[in-house]
Amino acid sequence: MKKLKRSNDAKIAGVCGGLAEYMNVDPTVVRLGTVALAIFTAVIPVGLSYIIAMAVMPEESDV
Repeated sequence: MKKLKRSNDAKIAGVCGGLAEYMNVDPTVVRLGTVALAIFTAVIPVGLSYIIAMAVMPEESDV
């Protein structure tokens, strides 16, 4: 069973890398999608979501 966790393949906190590993997608695609979504939603909703995910998702070494 897969578990959602922050990745060691991190640019900021590993949230996008963890999502990419969970969905079996290239991390660059997830990062670009996150940036595009942030641009279209005026950054604040995506920024808050990222901070919440960073606080809630366990690190890869903790799992």
